[in-house]
Amino acid sequence: MEYAVEMKGITMQFPAVRANDHVDFSVKKGEIHALVGENGAGKSTLMNILYGLYQPTSGEIYINGIKKEFHSALGGIEAGIGMVHQHFMLIPRMTVAENVVLGAEPKKNRLFDRARANKEVTALSEQYGFYLPAAVPVREVSLGMQQRVEIAKALYRKADIIILDEPTAVLTPQEIDELGEMLKQLKSQGKTIIIITHKMKEIMDFSDRITVLRAGKKVITVNTSETDADKVTEYMVGREVHLGENRENHTIEDTVLEFIGVSYKNKVNNVSFRLKKGEILGIAGIDNSGQKEITELAAGILQPDAGQILVDGQDVTRLNARQMKELGVGFIPQDRHRHGLVLDMDIEDNLLMGYQRRPEYKKGRFLFNRSMAEKNAEEKIKDYDIRPADRKILTGKLSGGNQQKVVVARESSRATRVIIADQPSRGVDIGATELIYDIFARACKKGEGVMLSSLELDELLAATDRIMVVTEGRVAGIVESAHTSRREIGSLMVNFKENQEVEA
Repeated sequence: MEYAVEMKGITMQFPAVRANDHVDFSVKKGEIHALVGENGAGKSTLMNILYGLYQPTSGEIYINGIKKEFHSALGGIEAGIGMVHQHFMLIPRMTVAENVVLGAEPKKNRLFDRARANKEVTALSEQYGFYLPAAVPVREVSLGMQQRVEIAKALYRKADIIILDEPTAVLTPQEIDELGEMLKQLKSQGKTIIIITHKMKEIMDFSDRITVLRAGKKVITVNTSETDADKVTEYMVGREVHLGENRENHTIEDTVLEFIGVSYKNKVNNVSFRLKKGEILGIAGIDNSGQKEITELAAGILQPDAGQILVDGQDVTRLNARQMKELGVGFIPQDRHRHGLVLDMDIEDNLLMGYQRRPEYKKGRFLFNRSMAEKNAEEKIKDYDIRPADRKILTGKLSGGNQQKVVVARESSRATRVIIADQPSRGVDIGATELIYDIFARACKKGEGVMLSSLELDELLAATDRIMVVTEGRVAGIVESAHTSRREIGSLMVNFKENQEVEA
């Protein structure tokens, strides 16, 4: 069997950490190969080396049997390698075609030939069997379409080996299915695909073979048809993982958070529900159905146009986010980069953000108590397993899972009444997800309420007491997690939407 990629003995030593430790990694021509592991396992580093963004400390790379040394990404591109990063690198104001050809633009009389670019990009999409609106600005297309644009950029540059870093992290379930079909189409035309992921469904559905990394080292390479999700998870984490299994129900009848007829613009429409003390209430729905706005209304980030919000019976409708924090309401936002962290600040300061004015961090009337901040950081790093365990590392240098642990540590440790979490497992590996849900379970044991919004129905079914289904900003129904199914939740979404359309 010919290999498109062979990486032998790859080691990558950074000043504070060895990201890859003598890793051997091989990909057969024309296969879809899943490179998996927890956040911080070394997956992205290994692929950045293959693409030419990093130069390894030691080791060798062979492309189609020929030894290569890449000194930049240009070397990887010239060798037929394309990479689609987790955070898309597109220019919103430019059209789809302009983004695809950027840096390799067709010219006419030394000027950019826009008509030819549109024609070439349309022909490219037809060749590989997926639609691209060549003349539409990128800012006007969905995230799933933006990902297609990134893949088209690689194909336009004649890539035969395509690396996708966490390709499903920002996609809806429908877009994930469409991506799977697209990858199979590319494979059928001889392309070699490497997907970096930790989402078990996509690993098992998309890939032909799986390589698992743990703590920078290769654990195993296995045929997907010869393993199962539980075994792959165990390879990744080093132990069995039981998400939400044997979780005790600590729900009591007292209400800790209540919405009464709450509306916000055209996103939330007359929403009413109660979150009980000791309960995890899930919010399910397709993306952009109003879940994000409901969580932000509950956290005081948004104020409703109509209705009332109560915490322990107190009217908090007009309180802002800072005042809600003072009441004991913690908030874990959907976008940790924009709303949860300052990436060029260290772990220590991010663990305090929003709480630095509390009395325990004051020394006298005007001075800041740095020693207490250091103590807080050391405790949280240990309790929440934040890696690397160095409070002075910039948060932007952490993996996505460890960045999320910083947010969860800060918000859950300060909350005394309610934890509001908007897609806390997005872009987070199974080990970190298990830790996050264990933290929520511990909060419930203390009598706090947890409101958890997620697109991952399996997680909601495993980790919650009740699930509120939201469709187009309205509550379609609330069901007991132990007595429902994916099918029933899906039916609630579809039937409610159809009924609304009939009534309209």
